[in-house]
Amino acid sequence: MKLALPAFLSRAGEAAAPETQLGQRSRMLEYDQPLVWVTLLLLLTGIVMVYSASVGLPDSPKYANYKNHHFVLRQSMFVIAGLFFGLIAFRMRVEQWERWTPLLFIAALGLMVLVLVPGIGKGVNGARRWIGLGGFSLQPSELMKLMMVFYAADFTVRKQQYMHSLTKGFMPMAIAVGLCGGLLMLQPDLGAFGVIVCIAMGILFLGGFNIIWFGGMLGVLASVFFAIILISPWRYERMVAYLNPWEESNALGKAFQLTHSLIAFGRGELFGVGLGASVEKLHYLPEAHTDFLLAVIGEELGLAGVLVVIMLFYWIVRRAFDIGRQAIAAEKYFAGLVAKGIGIWIGIQVFINMGVNLGLLPTKGLTLPLMSYGGSGIAINCIGLAILLRIDYENRVMMRGGRV
Repeated sequence: MKLALPAFLSRAGEAAAPETQLGQRSRMLEYDQPLVWVTLLLLLTGIVMVYSASVGLPDSPKYANYKNHHFVLRQSMFVIAGLFFGLIAFRMRVEQWERWTPLLFIAALGLMVLVLVPGIGKGVNGARRWIGLGGFSLQPSELMKLMMVFYAADFTVRKQQYMHSLTKGFMPMAIAVGLCGGLLMLQPDLGAFGVIVCIAMGILFLGGFNIIWFGGMLGVLASVFFAIILISPWRYERMVAYLNPWEESNALGKAFQLTHSLIAFGRGELFGVGLGASVEKLHYLPEAHTDFLLAVIGEELGLAGVLVVIMLFYWIVRRAFDIGRQAIAAEKYFAGLVAKGIGIWIGIQVFINMGVNLGLLPTKGLTLPLMSYGGSGIAINCIGLAILLRIDYENRVMMRGGRV
């Protein structure tokens, strides 16, 4: 026998339906809160460590006109600006980034050309990598890292049927990467070139690139980097010094930063000498607030602090690959490759920076993402992670049957 519900229960059920839908919609709009908190934790830790590493710099003649809080104040402004730009990036649909990729890539190339123009490009320590914008500077190579993620993902999706072809699958991407590399070597910035190459190759590999051509490309690139080192006397000297940093001539010359970085880690031992108590940052370790910030972390917070930083970055990279896998499973191939490309970008740059600080790799001028001092790097890192959050958000909406 079929029972009819009382009218008031029926109406209550009808009234409850919108609330249920509203609850589902509120859950649908959830974002990846752990990813946000991990990112904020790295940004805030970076501010603290930049202040600790730079507070003594005004005692030197080079920074005599600076206040003790100069770098931490600017770093805080960079973080606020990065979060603002990240919020804007999060509000943009992934398909918009895909549609604009060719124009964005060309614009990034244009900026890398502009940085080489006298009067526009700004030189620091013999390198011309920045464009002056009033009291701030834009580093186009940082922007190109994100643009290469977009371009390689877009290329892989558009040329999927040609991934096993030399002329249509390999050569166009090789030309694009070669053009970026040529402009970067004129600055010069071998470190950024290495990161961009890893991004492009990683995305091509994940996109199903022919394994034979991939292996050949690895061999060609290794030969190119080896040749660049051999024909550049100062790069060759730096490589030799890296292999034997404790030799007197190296320790007082090309390996000066490396030896003092290793001394900083040695002083830190397991739990560090205490926040703010670093000795190496007191004019012994050059660029302690930028490229060698991890050494200050190792000295003041010890092995424990370094391991925490490593685990936080590992979590971000792993989460990026998880988000990318979910997007690809939902047949959003561009979004999936972009997510994994962001993971490759962050992971490779962290690995190189930490390898340099620990003496595992030759000294290169690459910052620690989200933490080292620098406006362009912080802003682009925040935008990249905001796009990763957007991809995850769109994955969640799709899985619940909603529309972006």
